[in-house]
Amino acid sequence: MKKTLNIKGQLLELNGAKVMAILNLTPDSFYDGGMYTSEKEILQACTTFIEQGATFIDVGASSTRPGADLLTPDQEIKRLSIILPKLKKEFPKTYFSIDTIHVKTAKYALDHGFDLLNDIFGGRANQAIFDLAAEYKVPYIGMHSIEKPKNMQDKPLYLDGVLEHMKFYFIELQQKARAKGINDLILDPGFGFGKTLQDNYTILNHLDVIKTWFECPILVGVSRKSMIYKLLKSTAQTALNGTSAIHSIALLKGADILRVHDVKEAVECIAIYQQLKSCQLKY
Repeated sequence: MKKTLNIKGQLLELNGAKVMAILNLTPDSFYDGGMYTSEKEILQACTTFIEQGATFIDVGASSTRPGADLLTPDQEIKRLSIILPKLKKEFPKTYFSIDTIHVKTAKYALDHGFDLLNDIFGGRANQAIFDLAAEYKVPYIGMHSIEKPKNMQDKPLYLDGVLEHMKFYFIELQQKARAKGINDLILDPGFGFGKTLQDNYTILNHLDVIKTWFECPILVGVSRKSMIYKLLKSTAQTALNGTSAIHSIALLKGADILRVHDVKEAVECIAIYQQLKSCQLKY
């Protein structure tokens, strides 16, 4: 199992799992929409994320919540331009990821020093994004998803089951990425992206099986999502406890990266998980 990422020539070890903080520069994200609008708020958020233990910060300009309309590349870049050129200058030791399906937006971020590409469409929007990741020698995060955010939750159905669909989806994605020269591929099961509640928990329960299929790190993004608050009959605002519970399960099942709104709590989950692992008896 690959336990390192080569990020522009720097090797990052993933042993013990890492945290990716979510920085949404959007007014309509399901939980933190409109939270970060000024340069001061954004820089303070990044400072807090880093102080609390985030290794990565994932920056997005277009909401991908169910029912959302995706922005054009120019709309994304306009929204990002208020802060993106300053982020790597202010925080040179932090790894920044751009969350986009658009090649133009991805190139804009990479030209300003960003370190990873996070593509919720897994290349389905434009396979040239694979060429871009290979050219800039950055890790590529490919998510399992169906349809677009606008209609992905309109009765999602997998005739052979969600795990079987995911297996062949990721096999094809991996083949395309490798053919383009991408050596560092991270797979995201896409919790909440074209999945029923049952699908989401089936994936979580079999995350360790998914890991055996691919020699790639696994990123888990469940933070405050409806698979938590709908089950618990609560809201995204009150779903932190449920999020931490699922993070703990995901770590036990082999997750390598947790993509989160709440960094401190995720780091604590990892610390407990690492302590648990260190106490395993050898028979």
